[in-house]
Amino acid sequence: MEEKQKSAGELRREALLYQPKNGYDRLSAQEGAEMEAYCADYKKFLDAGKTERECVAEAVRLAEGKGFKPFTRGMAIQPGDKLYRVNRGKSVMLAVVGSKPLSEGASIGAAHIDSPRLDLKPNPLYEDGELAFFKTHYYGGIRKYQWVTIPLELHGVVALKDGTTVSVSIGAGADEPRFTIDDLLPHLGAEQSKKPLGEAIPGESLNILVGSRPFEDDEGSDRVKLAVLDLLNQKYGIVEEDFISAELEVVPAFQATDIGFDRSLIGAYGHDDRVCAYACLAGLLGLGTPEHTAVCMLADKEEIGSTGVSGMKSAAFDTFMSDLCDAQRVPLKACYERSFCLSADVTAAYDPNFTEVYEKRNSARVNYGVGLCKYTGSRGKSGASDASAELVGWVRKVLDEAGVVWQMAELGKVDAGGGGTVACYMAERDIDTLDAGVPVLSMHSPFETVSKLDCYMTYRAAKAVYESK
Repeated sequence: MEEKQKSAGELRREALLYQPKNGYDRLSAQEGAEMEAYCADYKKFLDAGKTERECVAEAVRLAEGKGFKPFTRGMAIQPGDKLYRVNRGKSVMLAVVGSKPLSEGASIGAAHIDSPRLDLKPNPLYEDGELAFFKTHYYGGIRKYQWVTIPLELHGVVALKDGTTVSVSIGAGADEPRFTIDDLLPHLGAEQSKKPLGEAIPGESLNILVGSRPFEDDEGSDRVKLAVLDLLNQKYGIVEEDFISAELEVVPAFQATDIGFDRSLIGAYGHDDRVCAYACLAGLLGLGTPEHTAVCMLADKEEIGSTGVSGMKSAAFDTFMSDLCDAQRVPLKACYERSFCLSADVTAAYDPNFTEVYEKRNSARVNYGVGLCKYTGSRGKSGASDASAELVGWVRKVLDEAGVVWQMAELGKVDAGGGGTVACYMAERDIDTLDAGVPVLSMHSPFETVSKLDCYMTYRAAKAVYESK
């Protein structure tokens, strides 16, 4: 049958109007198979990395399987070398040395591997009403009412006075106990129900229920607390004072799982920002020898301002890059001013259940690909790096040439709120930076939801940046 010729209006419409398409209308069968394989590996990464320390350990395991070696100061480097450095067990930097010198700049993918959670206080264990609890201090921007009455796990480390460190993981195994936070029953909750969501569950009431059986053959006080300590001592060799030098994190006891009849979505704890961290990591692990040295930075502490020795503000990243540059006798500043960073962090997905806080024309949509954010911040772009027009144009070209499905995104209406990423800290280093990431439903909740297509396209975007000329 003869194809109908397009009218002049249709041709002009195609040429002039910006008309984003659902990514599934552009996805080939081969890309669909690659997407499913990629997302299966991503779910394994999520289940293995419930904390920033565990994410670092899993990233190193995967990297070493691809031939990456620890990078030490003074080491000679050659094009194609695959290197990594761990910063205090909580962040990791990886690089594939390019064929061009670092004076020509580096292609950087930066993401964070910490997620909102509950941390145990330094003196957490107490007994009340013959029940044992852990006191917590929430980490990052959580909605506290979402954390009650769900199954929880305990992960982290305890540093002992003799210099040894004990790893703790309770609740991840199928036969392991889990924990929870009590909530008030509706029969007695009339006054609680009158409170705003942000006040109904005070931070000091986020106490983890950890036991109820009293210690046998003892007539003293706090017998349930003593029994809990006895169990911990038997398994980990710790005593109550050791909590003072512990980093123990309480996270949701959810495994990553497909969502929907069509299995097109993934539900899990920690998509923010491990979905982008894994994309940056996976994009790097599959590289040959790129033209520009490719660098993946997986940082800690973004959820509380990127502070501390393991956050993006830390000089640890500069030290790593400086050591690479020194190996080629290139000034660090000469590298930075020619570099590009994809600040890979999630954005808010348009949710038709809450239309009042979204500006539909400029919100990221599920299945429309990786969301590019020219600026983040709040209200008057406060706290944003605000990428230049030229930079956004270059990224559009790179992604289009690589066949990546992408969209532009803002984080809700102008005065509805906002958020930040590590972009501003990379930009302050004189590195051209653009935010990009996966649109997320129910962001910062214990169980977030993302699209498989958007996950895959974010990986493709990171890979395209690493391979850019």
